[in-house]
Amino acid sequence: MADSGNRMRDRTPDDVIIQAQARKPITDPSLGIAVEVSRQGTPKHRLVTIGDSLSHGFQSGAIFNTSLSYPMMIAKEMGWSNQMRYPTYDGPGDGFPLNLEHLARQLDREFGDINWLDFAPALLFIRHYMDDIEDYWERDAGSRFPIQRGINHNLAVYGWDLRNTLSRTADICLDIIRKNPPKDDYLRQVVEYHNERAAIRVLNSARDAQGNALTPLQAAAALGAEGTQESDGNGIETLLVIIGGNNALGSILTFKAAWTAEGYDDMAVNDRYTVWRPIHFKAELDKLVEEVKQIGARHVILATVPHITILPFARGINKDNEGKKANPGSRYFPYYSLPWLTEEEFDPDKHPYLTEEEARAIDSAIDQYNDYITDAVRQARQEGRDWYLFEMAGLLDRLASRRYIQDPEARPTWWDEVGGQYELPPELQALSPVPDSRFFKADATGRTQGGLFSLDGIHPTTIGYGIMAQELIEIMHKKAGVKFYESDGKTERTGDIKVDFNRLIALDTLISNPPRSLSNAQSLIGLIDKNFNIFSGMLRASY
Repeated sequence: MADSGNRMRDRTPDDVIIQAQARKPITDPSLGIAVEVSRQGTPKHRLVTIGDSLSHGFQSGAIFNTSLSYPMMIAKEMGWSNQMRYPTYDGPGDGFPLNLEHLARQLDREFGDINWLDFAPALLFIRHYMDDIEDYWERDAGSRFPIQRGINHNLAVYGWDLRNTLSRTADICLDIIRKNPPKDDYLRQVVEYHNERAAIRVLNSARDAQGNALTPLQAAAALGAEGTQESDGNGIETLLVIIGGNNALGSILTFKAAWTAEGYDDMAVNDRYTVWRPIHFKAELDKLVEEVKQIGARHVILATVPHITILPFARGINKDNEGKKANPGSRYFPYYSLPWLTEEEFDPDKHPYLTEEEARAIDSAIDQYNDYITDAVRQARQEGRDWYLFEMAGLLDRLASRRYIQDPEARPTWWDEVGGQYELPPELQALSPVPDSRFFKADATGRTQGGLFSLDGIHPTTIGYGIMAQELIEIMHKKAGVKFYESDGKTERTGDIKVDFNRLIALDTLISNPPRSLSNAQSLIGLIDKNFNIFSGMLRASY
């Protein structure tokens, strides 16, 4: 049973069309429109990605281990991982601004089974831990940007939205850092301008012949202009454009629905907004689409934007009826707040939150975003371009544990038409417990729930990224006709192309070896955050 048509607008702009149920996912990436594709020549760059944290490889509050981003997973299956260029972030703490998994393991090693007597020494330990990370990236080796030849193939930057992708360059980020020398705050040991520092490692080598810095779109255009190995033509075989989530994500990181107004397209002021009105999103998307059309890419895949209120970072709370939705058949809880708050602890007079009506309005706006993205793919295919739609919103909807899977009454009318609950790969189904989309929890016995989202409750685990990679491979191989090769890059693979999930399970330390005292560490982190707003504040600064 879908939501009844609750029409409370709660300061929602008029161009947001409030929907009773979520938008029906598109099941055909080609939208039923046939396109003739020229396959002459061998593009020099087999895979290029433009996007945000999902494509960059963000996980558990940090950018690290970018060799396991989903673009690199795809490149591995293509036999092209040795050629794909991507940024790296090695240093103390295993990434930055703060790798919550690494921190949990260090707390486990230092204190074991943490109790309340450990609060003061643990707080001091965390302060020193974060100080080491801050010093490395602000003053030591991490503050010196590597010299690299060649534009990166993974051009995604965490925290970037449509406007950043259209306008921001490495030189803009360098200028911000140069004008703002780092300060050493005794309590808030956070890497200042960490997003700019991360972006420079992605884009510093993206420059034209005169040395002028390029945006991600311009950098992709430069790669596309390099042509095929044989002659001129499209220099990129497959271009992934997965961007737009950060045009709404700020609403759950701040628990504030601040809709865009004047200055939405001005990077100097638009940080005040947390969710883009549909008309503003479309204006930005139209500009981005026109630039993508100028990129020499044989195949282009655009992705829809997930319903961000599904993410486990925004914990659904019902103080009057624990674990229940606002109404029978509703997909929403009365409140959404921080994941470490229980129903008993949550106080609407004290804690940040979104209401049921605000969550519905944000999701309805995202549905409009996705209609615009679908229309862009449709128009491109009608123009003879080999563009496809990756239904990332529908994928996450079909994995949404608390919203739909555990509450059949809340499922939309189209649920069975699109295949119902998403079927996990057999290797993941064999795990105990089977991974789901709830907030990650583990204790001395191992993982007790979750597994598809990392410790920040926003970004996937390695196996979660593997699901994204598998879905994109299906489009590339079966729809676009992209060839996949063995690791030698020469022997063509036949049959279905499957991600090696056993390999990913072994590499995903949250799955294969979760921190033994994670539940206690999470309680400590939550307690610190409730009092000092350190960890959630960093996530807000990252979007």
